[in-house]
Amino acid sequence: MAHHKSAKKRILRNEKRRLINKDRVSLIRTCVKRVKEAIEAGDYTLARTALKDAQPQLHRGVTKGIMHKNTVARTLSRLSASIKKLAA
Repeated sequence: MAHHKSAKKRILRNEKRRLINKDRVSLIRTCVKRVKEAIEAGDYTLARTALKDAQPQLHRGVTKGIMHKNTVARTLSRLSASIKKLAA
């Protein structure tokens, strides 16, 4: 257990950040899942709108330090390539 006041505050702050980060990661995963489900269903328009909803969430994850930028870039690239294949 922490003995200093600053260490106790740090523990509380870390727990708050952990919960916020957990919620944000969950939201990102849900958005990506919606895009993948639309692609599997073969619905081009739904997949495009789902990707437009997921893209800002993924980029926000990068700016908040939850996800790595290359991971997000790879995910977006693969999803958009799948949607492009769907259109053809």
